Amino acid sequence: MTLEALMDALRAAPAFGHKGDIRPVMDGLAGLDSGHLPLGDDAAALADGDGFLLMAMEGFVNEFVAAEPFFAGYCGVMVNVSDIAAMGGRALAVTDALWSRGDDQSAAILAGLREAAGKYGVPLVGGHSNAHCDRPQLSVAILGRAGTLLTSFDARPGDTLMVACDLRGRFRAVGDNWDASSDAPGARLRGDLAILPGLAEDGLCRAGKDISMAGPVGTALMLLEASGVGAVLDLDALPRPPGVPLERWLRAFPSYGFVLSVAPDRAAEVTRRFRARDLAVAEVGRVTAGDRLELTLDGRRAPFWDHRITPYIGRPFSASSPPRHQGGHHA
Repeated sequence: MTLEALMDALRAAPAFGHKGDIRPVMDGLAGLDSGHLPLGDDAAALADGDGFLLMAMEGFVNEFVAAEPFFAGYCGVMVNVSDIAAMGGRALAVTDALWSRGDDQSAAILAGLREAAGKYGVPLVGGHSNAHCDRPQLSVAILGRAGTLLTSFDARPGDTLMVACDLRGRFRAVGDNWDASSDAPGARLRGDLAILPGLAEDGLCRAGKDISMAGPVGTALMLLEASGVGAVLDLDALPRPPGVPLERWLRAFPSYGFVLSVAPDRAAEVTRRFRARDLAVAEVGRVTAGDRLELTLDGRRAPFWDHRITPYIGRPFSASSPPRHQGGHHA
């Protein structure tokens, strides 16, 4: 597939396009106090003593919950702990809101929640349930804490763009969900997530974001837009499971995956920490001044998106927002 055809396919992918649903919500909430950071990051950050409380929530598409109830419940914890890690934090507790047509339908969802909560070592401390709904639905909220924040707002021109992910998995039977978690031991999962707060606390990473359903390119675009910068991203350099077509991998949710903006002199140590745990990591590009994300493939280079001309989720800056590149925790 040519670079141009690949970019067209990615822009047309439903999961990539659905991130645009965030923009009108952010517009509708503009001006509200969202804590230490503007709206639009993986979690809200609330100053708390010498650190920050982190709050996040994930909701799931009804069809996914109906088709894979156990894995949907499992993902309720898995995706939330990744959001907390992407902010440089460690998870404290989760709560859930579960709707179903009865107890039998909710049992598999609850089993998935319980399995993941045990593996990730995060207590499930309560929530809401309704067993008189016409379909299964699920949302899960999380509380975490960070001593040093990673944000989406601090990428700088000249940074190295890196992608880290876990290739030790398989695609689920439904959709483009790469499952690198449900068969893994809990101790390994917890140790892999702990890399992120370690990078934050040691000043090794400038900005980061959890790879969502928008895939590595869409996630990179959200990070760049929040920071008000551009980038050149090499698709050939992306870590990818053997035998998986690039087009599918670009729209996959990887279970464990992060896009990072790293000062060039820190990239080797960041690489070492991920590889020490048998995780895939690569330098995939560089952050540039401006507002354009360009992609390269097989020696060709083309513009993919200009977030100044066409906002993706929208830049969450206002007069009361922290200035760009605030991040006093960076060396």
